[in-house]
Amino acid sequence: MTLPRITVVTICRNSAATLEETMQSVLSQDYPPEAIDYVVIDGGSTDGTQDIALSHRDRLGYFVSEPDGGISDAFNKGIRAARGDVIVIINSDDVLLPGAMRAVAAAWDGVTDIYRGNVIIRNKDTGFVGRDIPSMRFPLVPLYVNVDHQGTFVTRACYERFGLYDTKFRYMMDHDFLTRCYQGGARLKRVEADVAEFRLGGVSVASITAKRYDIRHIVLNNGGSRWLADMVYAYFWTFDLAKRIFIRCFGIDALKRIHYRKPK
Repeated sequence: MTLPRITVVTICRNSAATLEETMQSVLSQDYPPEAIDYVVIDGGSTDGTQDIALSHRDRLGYFVSEPDGGISDAFNKGIRAARGDVIVIINSDDVLLPGAMRAVAAAWDGVTDIYRGNVIIRNKDTGFVGRDIPSMRFPLVPLYVNVDHQGTFVTRACYERFGLYDTKFRYMMDHDFLTRCYQGGARLKRVEADVAEFRLGGVSVASITAKRYDIRHIVLNNGGSRWLADMVYAYFWTFDLAKRIFIRCFGIDALKRIHYRKPK
């Protein structure tokens, strides 16, 4: 079987404390080195991040360090530089799990647009570990979906067909992209394996108020009305309030145990 070439895009900025672990998780994969295309996009770090990345320059397909226009812009830079058949984005504080590339290659069929594997969720502060099972449907009204971009392997052809990430989005650009693809008829396939680990924190914990533009425009960009967009935002706001009350009463890990499955 011909193995697909897999591009891993890592975006980073002042990530010296975590980047080496992320890079090692990619470069140590049990996968032919010539079939791994590693792209690192640095946003102009000043803490030694560039030195860590360049210490692996012989294994990098592409590296750049320069200011960018935000997360979506950095994602898009990496995708444009990618040479793989399929592309996954692993940020500089997350890791690609052992065997991930082999699992995707085993599922590779040449017709699927997006391959979706499980993501392990880890909170280093509390010790919580859970498993997120990725959603395979992205309806216009996104009341409950698991996005899990760390476990999402997108073909080059899919990006060419549906476009890249919307640079107007600051937080939910991956949710918007998957909704656009699903609503446009993209073919999604489950990969029955744990493929990545996501460390809680970063933009994922931003307030719902900060995400207002993103929530509304996931609906608007895919043909929904302003009324529907406002209703969806109201749902997210109410649900977020309920979560915050629950966390105050029972703690964050109690909520995570409800949301995520326990790893085997």
